[in-house]
Amino acid sequence: MGKLDSQVALVTGGTAGIGKGIALKLAAEGAQIAIFGRSAERGQSVLEEINEKYGSGRAAFYQVDVSQKESVSDAIKNVVIDFKQVNILVNNAGVTRDQLLMRMSESDWDEVMDINVKSCYNLSHALVRPMMKARKGKIINISSVVGLTGNTGQANYAASKAAIIGFTKALAKELAARGICVNCVAPGFIKTQMTDALNEQQQETTLSQIPMGRMGSPEDIANAVLFLSCPESDYITGQVITVDGGMVM
Repeated sequence: MGKLDSQVALVTGGTAGIGKGIALKLAAEGAQIAIFGRSAERGQSVLEEINEKYGSGRAAFYQVDVSQKESVSDAIKNVVIDFKQVNILVNNAGVTRDQLLMRMSESDWDEVMDINVKSCYNLSHALVRPMMKARKGKIINISSVVGLTGNTGQANYAASKAAIIGFTKALAKELAARGICVNCVAPGFIKTQMTDALNEQQQETTLSQIPMGRMGSPEDIANAVLFLSCPESDYITGQVITVDGGMVM
């Protein structure tokens, strides 16, 4: 038996990188997985991988623009039709549009805030009421160590990730009495397509900031999300867990 048998988890941005790692990890522990993403091709690939490994019908993909409330609401209705409930929400969707502030366009600012932050509002707002009625649930928001430290050229991204931390703490206080845990995972530098785009000098500079001397993997983040999804974490709420090889101490 898996730790999450009979549970339904919704993972946004679940078609690649950290989100895909989380979806696979939760599925491995018995959860049914609803994956939200923008790329139908990548979504179908993850869907097939999960269903092949863990059984037909274990996962479903929904093509959703998580920055748009109506799109999210419509997709949630379909998830409920397919899976009856959502017990675990992982708000992972995120983008970067890096640039020094003096050169940053308004559209680059707005896109990062809409996808990274507004998506957390859209998904949480849609699912909080049924979780409150059930008097249980897990909401796990994926932030970043950049939301704690800031980073040159990432004013929009750092602001969005800091906002997610504040959102997590406020929502945790609102929902604690209803048995709903709301926590945050703040990854450090994780080896994904995003970090693969760094040049050699940038990667060396990054590694010099990590006491453990290596980048993390999507599975490192997925392990933290799994813990926060399980009953073992039922007395933990409003916390930020950094998974960063010691970058932020």
